[in-house]
Amino acid sequence: MSSPISAGTLQAWAALGADSSLLDRVSYSGPSGGLPARLPVMELARATVAVCSLAAAELTSVRTGRPAPRVRVDDESVATAFLSDRLVRVDGQAWPTFAPLSRFWRAADGWVRTHANYPHHRARLLAALGLPGDAGEEAVAGTIAGRTALEVQESVYAAGGLAIAARGPEEWAKSEQGALVAKRPLLTMSRLDDSPDRVLGDAALPCAGLRVLDLTRVLAGPVATRTLALLGADVLRVDAPQLPESRQAHNDTGMGKRSTTLDLCDATGRRVFEALLDEAHVVVTGYRPGALDRFGLTPEALAGRRPGLVIAQLSAWGSYGPWHERRGFDSLVQAATGIAELEGSPDSPGALPAQALDHGTGYLLAAGVLRALTEQHRTGGTRLVRLALTQTAHWLVHGLAPAPGEDEGFDAGRRLTETDSPMGRLRHALPPVSYEGGPVAWARPPGLWGTDAAVWSGA
Repeated sequence: MSSPISAGTLQAWAALGADSSLLDRVSYSGPSGGLPARLPVMELARATVAVCSLAAAELTSVRTGRPAPRVRVDDESVATAFLSDRLVRVDGQAWPTFAPLSRFWRAADGWVRTHANYPHHRARLLAALGLPGDAGEEAVAGTIAGRTALEVQESVYAAGGLAIAARGPEEWAKSEQGALVAKRPLLTMSRLDDSPDRVLGDAALPCAGLRVLDLTRVLAGPVATRTLALLGADVLRVDAPQLPESRQAHNDTGMGKRSTTLDLCDATGRRVFEALLDEAHVVVTGYRPGALDRFGLTPEALAGRRPGLVIAQLSAWGSYGPWHERRGFDSLVQAATGIAELEGSPDSPGALPAQALDHGTGYLLAAGVLRALTEQHRTGGTRLVRLALTQTAHWLVHGLAPAPGEDEGFDAGRRLTETDSPMGRLRHALPPVSYEGGPVAWARPPGLWGTDAAVWSGA
């Protein structure tokens, strides 16, 4: 059953600075009950996939000279994709989404949410709490129970770990960071210079021939670059060899991409990276603001080095305010911004039915890159796209309303498929981003993390 353009789609498309006349190309279908929550999570999911699909259709039109193809957003496919990190399997095996020390803990005056999925984050959490490296949940619970939530938050962050004092939406709105987020748009798109138009030749896929340097981790950024790979881009993800990656995350978000490791502090690794950068068309970063500046990866440095780039930057808390240099993940942003309280009970905080801030921001990020490429084709310029999980969270809590839809009959199994991969038989979600004549699957499964050559395809 088709429905009118949703308010969320209208808002997101406007934030992308796009032509509103193209919205008549969008329609919706399928059961919408796959992401039940008190907040309008399904509307966020539907809207972000819709604008990403429409941006892909728009760029296809630019490259082919034909009218933009129509976009049909299937709610069942969207909901399944937003759960993709939980549904992925290799030879029937699943991995836990969260480690035992990644959870809510009761503090002396409230609740604390920690994130310790990676070994180095776990070690820093335990060190900040004054616990030995082999401490378990009982020891952590006892230690946190004797401290205030803010005390735990600040001591863990000072040690380089991740912990957030859970807040209600009103408390977050009164905080300095929350007040700044509320003044920001959903995303920002800007032009950094007057470099000439990039003429994109005729191609069946909107990103065909484009090279994307993927400097992102975990979920939101990799969802964006996975989408660009679906649409024809040559995506090369680069990680530091000393930072481990989640097998489950890579099995989910490595679709269509290649993956390598380079130590940018090493002279040889840096030379290889510089060579890749010299031939890239798009650079996507997902590290906290400032973390990559010493490698010449500020937007200004990139624009000066390679005019005509599209630069896309993603962060947890935004590139502004007292928290701009802090690390963060979807679950922590939910706790800080009041989402956990809104989705919880009087007895404990709750959570969204999916890591919807990550997934939604990922599709918005991909849409921003696609729109930047379209505008670049028309009027040139180095382009900068910026998003933050907190801005998506603010939109979810304050800017969206549920859209009407059919809530019965959701079955994730209908939107899953299997393929052979170097890891084994891979079960994964089908891509939700689609348009008439567009790709229905990725060209390749993920490979083994970090094992591809650090070269562009065909080099």
